Amino acid sequence: MSDHRDPNGEPTLAEAAGEEIKGMAKGGLEHPSTKPVLTGMAVGAVAAALLPVVTWPVGLAVGGGFALWQRIKR
Repeated sequence: MSDHRDPNGEPTLAEAAGEEIKGMAKGGLEHPSTKPVLTGMAVGAVAAALLPVVTWPVGLAVGGGFALWQRIKR
């Protein structure tokens, strides 16, 4: 099996996201990323409710994805 890490030895974005999501699933609300991601989802859903083109599930997914990405890139 090949190693998909970059030349610096850091995990790829997909690997980091997978690890973070697994940690959130196991840790629940005690995991440090859970509350920021839930907040991002809520902000995305509210923003989508205000925009006529975007539905709330899309806003929910985009807001959560953006918040997760912000946590991973640190």
